[in-house]
Amino acid sequence: MSYCHSSITTCLPQKNVALFILGDSLFDNGNNNYINTTISYQANYYPYGETFFKYPSGRFSDGRMIPDVVAELAKLPILPPYLHPGRVEHVYGVNFASGGAGALRETSQGFVIDLKTQVSYLKDLKNVFSERLGKAVAEEIVSKSVYLISIGSNDYGTLLNPDSDPVFPPGDHQGFVDSVIGNLTDAIKEIYNVGGRKFGFVNVGPIGCLPAIRVLVNNGSTCLEEFSAIARQHNTALSEKLLELEKQLKGFKYSVNDFYGALSEVLNNPTKYGFKDPSVGCCGGGAYRGDQSCGGNKGTKEYELCDNVNEHLFFDSNHVTDRASQHFAELIWNGNHSVTTPYNLKQLFEF
Repeated sequence: MSYCHSSITTCLPQKNVALFILGDSLFDNGNNNYINTTISYQANYYPYGETFFKYPSGRFSDGRMIPDVVAELAKLPILPPYLHPGRVEHVYGVNFASGGAGALRETSQGFVIDLKTQVSYLKDLKNVFSERLGKAVAEEIVSKSVYLISIGSNDYGTLLNPDSDPVFPPGDHQGFVDSVIGNLTDAIKEIYNVGGRKFGFVNVGPIGCLPAIRVLVNNGSTCLEEFSAIARQHNTALSEKLLELEKQLKGFKYSVNDFYGALSEVLNNPTKYGFKDPSVGCCGGGAYRGDQSCGGNKGTKEYELCDNVNEHLFFDSNHVTDRASQHFAELIWNGNHSVTTPYNLKQLFEF
């Protein structure tokens, strides 16, 4: 059985489960190519994309991002960025993510597509499905689909002040975490009201250990623990909120990948996973190649590029390599309960 319609060129298999991606630069596969922004929020120049795609697609990586690999594991085509011009049907899903985006509208406001706007694009797309395929098929696509979200690290990045010492403000940041979680909760409820029922989340990683943050602290010799601590605060609040939503929203199912734990594990045991020094970016300059100069388009022309990108966890000062994306995507897809709970993404696809 399949769903066919004269207005689309693709027939949907009856058990088709689409994948919709929302979030930040961990997931953005090129949407920022098509918005009025600055080069700081784009990756559409060499050496980005040098391995897998052989051209700079707008992904903040040498190749694939995590959602690209997840789509492959789900036996879906690599999903296009939503803002890619031209006729794309999106019946297998689409990517709404935007590099630099946060759950808070104020985060990089005017330069990125914030989470609320990404959700509004999803609503628009459902209306397109209804017009082209009929309301019943549109409802079925939306309810069977999986919504994979990565958001939060850029919101907490706004608390950093590279010109001050210490670079991270002291004090209790619970109120700020509550605001981020509150906005994320609003987005989840909006997607639920559109018809979404199956949600995947990647929690916030140990952001104090990114090369871009290390370079701010003792010339990169240590992680900025206070910055990673707020990530842990966020992750605890996220898990608690999702348990609440599971009780409140009928049919709501979710998966949380402990990206914090998974990335920390590679940082602490790199050779176990085939990486060399995991704290040094492949592309950039300065200590730990953390000065965000990769590609030479952000104020600093000169930068270094590693010889073997597959030995690196990080491609640039903030983002993981194609090979690392493969590793983390597999944990999201079929990881056990030590890293992905209460379900993994493969299980969500099978519901």
